[in-house]
Amino acid sequence: MKYREMTKNYIFRELECQLSKEEAAKLCFKTVRTITSWDKGKPIPKECRRLMRLYRQLEISHLEEWEGFAMKGSKMLTPTGQLASPQQILTGLALLEIQSELELKTTRKLLSYARVINRIGRNH
Repeated sequence: MKYREMTKNYIFRELECQLSKEEAAKLCFKTVRTITSWDKGKPIPKECRRLMRLYRQLEISHLEEWEGFAMKGSKMLTPTGQLASPQQILTGLALLEIQSELELKTTRKLLSYARVINRIGRNH
């Protein structure tokens, strides 16, 4: 595809999600012809966009609680920019499990504040 013909949909599919037309068609249960029409500017259905993001691990879930989380290689990228290995996540869960109820309430409140601050930072 020539540079002047690149649409946002083409850039999303080809460069961001790194999917060929054939891969996108198979993933979304569509024809290559449909994918070609998306590349030319026809809107990509929301569920297909989400499926492509999930497939390429650019998004973990559609739920608001997971906003900002993604997979980067073998690690989870947090909304704060930290990378966590599976072992670090399991260790964190184990530490949370042995805490008192008061510490758990404090931790929940801190996480809530951190998410709000992160959202504010993204909006500015």
